[in-house]
Amino acid sequence: MIHRVCAGALLGPSGVLLAHRSPHRPYYPECWDFPGGHVEPGESASAALRRELREEIGVEVEVSGVPRLHIEEPAADGGLDLRLWVLTTWAGEPRNLAPEEHDDLRWVVREELPTLRLAHPSYIALLEELLAPTDDPAPPREFAAHSTSSIPSLDH
Repeated sequence: MIHRVCAGALLGPSGVLLAHRSPHRPYYPECWDFPGGHVEPGESASAALRRELREEIGVEVEVSGVPRLHIEEPAADGGLDLRLWVLTTWAGEPRNLAPEEHDDLRWVVREELPTLRLAHPSYIALLEELLAPTDDPAPPREFAAHSTSSIPSLDH
């Protein structure tokens, strides 16, 4: 069965909010990831993201439009379908309400990116764009990542 997952990149004046996955998590342990989670049967990805961000970090968001990043990875266990939205407004102060899932939550700036072990290789291009200096003339673009391999183990 395919793993349907949603995530939100909260982008604010202090950078992008990332959560460090607990070493006890079965998928992407000890990696930095965006807050979010699994889409329940019968639930839309946008509704799941609203629910997950409320449960995990205590913020209320409006999710609209198409995801900024869509990752599809087939695998023997059904694969991964991840949809990620970039959010610039929310209500509430982000805090870690799921310490069993995330052992750290912090705002990340561009200079820190090379030192982070990210949950998915496609995150680096998105994060570099989101955290680019404001005078960068490059227009935003849609991100799509497709892989035929199983979930990778990242060592960077």
